[in-house]
Amino acid sequence: MPLPPLSAIRCFEAAARHQSFTRAAEELGMTQAAVSYQIKLLEERCGPLFLRRARGVALTEAGRRLAPAVTEAFESLRAAFEDVGQSAEGVLTVSAVNTFASHWLVPRLGSFQMSHPRIAVRLDVTGRLVDFTREEVDVGIRSGGGSWPGLAAHRLRPIRYTPVLGPALLERCGPLTEPADLLRLPLIDPDDPWWAEWFAAAGVAAPDLSRRPDIRVGTQQFGASLAMAGQGVAILSPAFFPEELASGRLVQPFPLVHSPDASYWLVYPEARRRSPKIRAFRDWLLAAVAEGE
Repeated sequence: MPLPPLSAIRCFEAAARHQSFTRAAEELGMTQAAVSYQIKLLEERCGPLFLRRARGVALTEAGRRLAPAVTEAFESLRAAFEDVGQSAEGVLTVSAVNTFASHWLVPRLGSFQMSHPRIAVRLDVTGRLVDFTREEVDVGIRSGGGSWPGLAAHRLRPIRYTPVLGPALLERCGPLTEPADLLRLPLIDPDDPWWAEWFAAAGVAAPDLSRRPDIRVGTQQFGASLAMAGQGVAILSPAFFPEELASGRLVQPFPLVHSPDASYWLVYPEARRRSPKIRAFRDWLLAAVAEGE
């Protein structure tokens, strides 16, 4: 025998608990007539469950046998959903681009964990755009213009970049007097669009850099390591490498730091903006960014 409609069972459980159709309707946000109708549908399948009296209702023998099992079933459902909700709110999955994650976010995550000890952070470092509708990701840190349909976006910091190299390569190649001099050196990730944009901002008509047989690593972190090892010139965000620049392990040969119309953004689905763990991370991250500026 198939189960009766869940809406009818729900009305029966509330009415049996309260011994009142009126109070059941108030709890469920329904009219008394709607509750009465749902219970009538149930009684057409199960027989009389309530005795209608002038001053209320009372359970029949069948109703008294059914009520504890139904109440226990609903309590099990409530407990199951509560466990799932607590588990979901206990782990925050963050998708972030590599350099922002390793050079800015990770060194600061400890303060978030101290402020929110009940939220565990799982960091997913990736260069691709995650699909929030298909993947178990709560928030993302993306680069771009800040407009993604269905996502709330909070600007974190602008993207700025400039060429850097190690002192050993600078010593070998001699002084660099103008930006075009970089074209005679090995470039790290020459097909990165940042190179073409920086050369254009510097007034250099650069050739098609994508055809150069130079080193390709795909991340600023690895690019910085190669540059410090004297293997080539990398194009990086200097804000992520302040110690390397201050110590001289990386050298910025020209003062031009290009800032395109793009930034790093915190994003998450609009529909989840009220999630406590997302709100907690958003508020902490925006405050941390503001403090560092």
